[in-house]
Amino acid sequence: MRRLFGRSLVALVCGLAVATLVGTGTTTAAAATPADLGVTLQPTPGGDAGQCGGPRSQWVVEGDWTNPVRFDTDGRAGGCLLAFGIRDQADVLHGLNVIFTWQNSPNGDIGQCGNRGTFGFPITTGLATSPFVGVDTDDRSGWCNLSFTLSGRTDVALDVQWFADGDGGQCKNALPAGQYQTALNGVTIGIGDDTDGRPGGCQLMMRLRQF
Repeated sequence: MRRLFGRSLVALVCGLAVATLVGTGTTTAAAATPADLGVTLQPTPGGDAGQCGGPRSQWVVEGDWTNPVRFDTDGRAGGCLLAFGIRDQADVLHGLNVIFTWQNSPNGDIGQCGNRGTFGFPITTGLATSPFVGVDTDDRSGWCNLSFTLSGRTDVALDVQWFADGDGGQCKNALPAGQYQTALNGVTIGIGDDTDGRPGGCQLMMRLRQF
């Protein structure tokens, strides 16, 4: 009886250990491949690079904020090119669509807002980005509006910080640094860039998260 009990106890302990290891392995594997959010901001070819601040390209793990990128386009040559993407190696965002729209303000000079239209964030296993949109706001009339919305998933959010570091009139719909708007399934948020010769510029930070 003692032997049988001993063997049963060993089998039970071993079984629990295997189950724990399998469960831990599954959790670790899933946690090792979260999605990444990508933001690219670079000067136009031949343009003054001082108008486009921050990392030229960055991929940040889901749940973390991107580093700020800074817009300060004015009368200097050229402007900035902006693009977005999502890397999802484990298909954890299956079914998600993230859409952004780039348009000039009503009656604004359309030459300030290159490649106007509506685009999707590519969601792939690689480092693919959307088509570039052009930011070249200066003293011409109007500005450029950038909006975001999500569809296909109700458990994912895109948080956007948009704040001024100078004349706040250049950053439409800005909030103080550290505060943010949230795009959700069916919920659209928008910001506007009107940087010109006034002091300072506008800074953008983003975060993709599941909840």
